[in-house]
Amino acid sequence: MKVISFYSNEKKLIKRAVDGNQQAQRTIYDKFAPKMLSVCRRYIKDIHYAEDVMVNGFVKVFKGLNSFEHKGSFEGWIRRIMIRESISFLRKRQFVVYDDEVVDANQFHFSEESTPMDVEHIQAMIDTLPEGYKMVFVLHAVEGYKHNEIAEMLDISEGTSKSQLFKARKLLQQNLKLKGLTRSRTQK
Repeated sequence: MKVISFYSNEKKLIKRAVDGNQQAQRTIYDKFAPKMLSVCRRYIKDIHYAEDVMVNGFVKVFKGLNSFEHKGSFEGWIRRIMIRESISFLRKRQFVVYDDEVVDANQFHFSEESTPMDVEHIQAMIDTLPEGYKMVFVLHAVEGYKHNEIAEMLDISEGTSKSQLFKARKLLQQNLKLKGLTRSRTQK
């Protein structure tokens, strides 16, 4: 039995997709769509909008597939497209950076039925953040972008990025304390 490396198969699959092979494109979509929907969902609260953004992202993936240079991970390349699409969607919906007055006016509600370690519960907590805080928090804490990269993507200053992250973490910590989920209790 001949063993073919995954990288070689992926390269061939991408080449077939670039050449317009619909089965290859479908294979790429089926393989990466669930992960990319999760990426979009981190930024966009409504699952239906997140799905729309993901589909639009895949349109861009397939249109720009010939520009993929095989220098990094293919999944990472697709992920960056999805992140940019999510940011673009939020900008169109007038994403703004919030100040303390706007945050103080927000109500934070959590489901009593969720367990602290439940992924959906964590996503629900992140979803309660104002859009500006949420965007910076997800880009930095989840996706691993640096403040200078976030500043460039969102067209804000690096200081604003740091401030938004600090405020997002502070709000999340306050809400964890309200729910009795402090570190000391969860580490017992």
